[in-house]
Amino acid sequence: MSSLPETAPEDGPVANPVAPVESLPQKPPSEPEKPAPARTPRARKTTQRTPRAATASKTSTTAARSGASGTTAAAKPRAPRAPRAPRGKAAPKTQAPTPEPIPEPKPTALGIRQLYKRFGGTVALDGVSIDVPEGSFFGLVGPNGAGKTTMLSIVSGLLRPDSGQVVVHDVDVWKQPEHAKRLIGVLPDRLRLFDRLTGAQLLYYSGTLRGLDAHTVKTRVNDLVEAFGLEGAVGRLVADYSAGMTKKIALAAALIHSPRVLVLDEPFESVDPVSAANITEILQKYVAAGGTVVLSSHSMDLIQRICDRVAILVSGVVLDSGTADEVRGQKTLEERFVELAGGRKAAEGLEWLHSFSE
Repeated sequence: MSSLPETAPEDGPVANPVAPVESLPQKPPSEPEKPAPARTPRARKTTQRTPRAATASKTSTTAARSGASGTTAAAKPRAPRAPRAPRGKAAPKTQAPTPEPIPEPKPTALGIRQLYKRFGGTVALDGVSIDVPEGSFFGLVGPNGAGKTTMLSIVSGLLRPDSGQVVVHDVDVWKQPEHAKRLIGVLPDRLRLFDRLTGAQLLYYSGTLRGLDAHTVKTRVNDLVEAFGLEGAVGRLVADYSAGMTKKIALAAALIHSPRVLVLDEPFESVDPVSAANITEILQKYVAAGGTVVLSSHSMDLIQRICDRVAILVSGVVLDSGTADEVRGQKTLEERFVELAGGRKAAEGLEWLHSFSE
């Protein structure tokens, strides 16, 4: 075999010359390229709250990043924050309580203006003035001889005052007596009835005397007899009635014409407890319907229990008047009455009463 020539012929082209690796220009060795720093995202205008559950992972990530950069940062625990209302819903506002409207004053059913009355040298009423609003249960209390009966007799038109004025629903009792008496029902103290009539006859006469027709009178008589429990007594003469039965038939006669104001002087005197409770219920329903009751009584418990307004009359002078709570204050009505009336008297000089006779 013949050996190949070491060099190519001078006149022939060189096919695919490949330069040896050593002959290529070599780049000088350099340090390894550092990776480009990660771009930090821009902070948003609205800070996004991180949920509590992710707080731990966020803290560990921050520590890892700090370690990579060669710095060590201690994670500070955050104090718990108060929960906020969900976005989009306004927190409920506490509304101020609406003030209760002030009730308008009721019209005056009975107005007593500067009443004066003397009996010889005794002053029974010394400038008494009282206003009784419509729809009131008004109680008048006072010691014996205070002038209660005198005042109620003047109010009902049975006694003329020396001076002063009484107005019932804008009607003057002494200038328009017929009109005023149609508005008033009266149960006076020590009332003298036509006791030779039966109870039914007395009620019928009272109704016709007030101008009611026969049919209306009969209907109302039956209703009153049943309401007052007089079924067993209407056929007997009033002269044969007991004191309590007389009070009940007289009160029924005062109600038969449906008055707007009732003037009652000791209506529960001599009345048994059952009948008194029945009468009280009738009067309370009458007041609830818009009627007005003015009564006098020595029973302080009764007045305090059923009356919404009270006046204390002592020696012909009104010492206190207003609502029952205003008059009695922090005391009972009896304690307040005793205080205004001069207090209790000590029982002295009765030692002989303790040595009993044989």
